Amino acid sequence: MQIDIVSLFPALCKGVLSESVIGRAWKEGIVNINLVDLRDYTHDARKTVDDKPYGGGAGMVLRPEPLFECLQDLRTPDAHVVLMTPQGTPFNQPTARRFATMSHLILVCGHYEGVDERVRQCLMDEELSIGDYVLTNGAIAASVVTDAVVRLLPGALGNDESSEEESFGNEPLLEYPQFTRPVDYKGMKVPEVLLSGNHQEVDAWRLEQRVLRTVSRRPDLL
Repeated sequence: MQIDIVSLFPALCKGVLSESVIGRAWKEGIVNINLVDLRDYTHDARKTVDDKPYGGGAGMVLRPEPLFECLQDLRTPDAHVVLMTPQGTPFNQPTARRFATMSHLILVCGHYEGVDERVRQCLMDEELSIGDYVLTNGAIAASVVTDAVVRLLPGALGNDESSEEESFGNEPLLEYPQFTRPVDYKGMKVPEVLLSGNHQEVDAWRLEQRVLRTVSRRPDLL
């Protein structure tokens, strides 16, 4: 899979995505992540990418020229172009699974007051938000989306079943409680059913716990 991230601050993405599971998947060629500095598509000495909004108002807006040139350079016939913006559709696990089936994903990071509306109208296939809040720039949001997508790619987690039983997996239930050694820590004991060796009882307990946890924490998922 090819993922291009277009940003004014690509170093922010590199620091996050070059570590742990995603970093290993990148090094092993499961995914190729291309971090693109939008300023490379400017033609003046100051590498200007933004300007004041027409009609007045606070902040700056990303100009259309660098983005049009950049996406003309990056886009392939299979590319799906996504703008990271607080105005977008909320990102969720089904969207991550949909993206994981694609061969080429381009994530464009919004900055400042956003992008020129002509960029939205002509270049974007989709607009996404990772939550109802505003970040200083879209690089962090793009890193979140990339992490959620890459870990779903075959081979990324080592054991592909890990992504099936977790929260927001194949069923709309949160993950069950997890325990490890020691069996007894300060009087807090691991549930006996997990020590029984009876896989049928363990599976039934875990399903019950998933339902209880979802009802108490995220009833909207049911």
